[in-house]
Amino acid sequence: MYRIIKRLLDILFSLVLIIITFIPMIVIMLLILVIDRVNPIFIQKRTGKYCREFNIYKLRTMKNDDYTKLGKILRKLSLDELPQLFNILKGDMSFVGPRPWILDYCELMNKKQKKRYDVLPGLTGLAQVNGRNTISILKKIDYDLEYVKNISFKLDLYIVLKTFYIVFKKENVHNGGIKKELEILKKQNSR
Repeated sequence: MYRIIKRLLDILFSLVLIIITFIPMIVIMLLILVIDRVNPIFIQKRTGKYCREFNIYKLRTMKNDDYTKLGKILRKLSLDELPQLFNILKGDMSFVGPRPWILDYCELMNKKQKKRYDVLPGLTGLAQVNGRNTISILKKIDYDLEYVKNISFKLDLYIVLKTFYIVFKKENVHNGGIKKELEILKKQNSR
């Protein structure tokens, strides 16, 4: 029952937030175009529920493996995530759930680890509020599995409130090491 209510809340809040942030999103996109001279929207294939592919939308913060002029600021304030409100509205994502990773992660996970894909990926999640990019890939998966096992309104509310606190404090924000994480998964699951 909660999953139905969760989806309805996702639709309602994503619509409200899209309306509220639409003008700021347009302004940020224009700034990216003028200052960084790149396409302001970044689209990438990610894995959603049951490892199904979808296109995630973000504001562009990187160019040639380096931050753009506005990139660090957008990442620090998590403003690059704003277009994901459209992913939530479409049903690709939820506000809370395991973060959607690139396709390679799903392919390298064992059966138990893949249970993190039993729910919609989220804009924020238990791993994000417990270390974000400062914890190991295996610890992130543990948090994701804990979330899937204990999904509830109370847990979602805790994660959302803690996310606001972390974003406000600008904690644990840096670009994660995807190559290193993939190597760890490959090594662990090839035993």
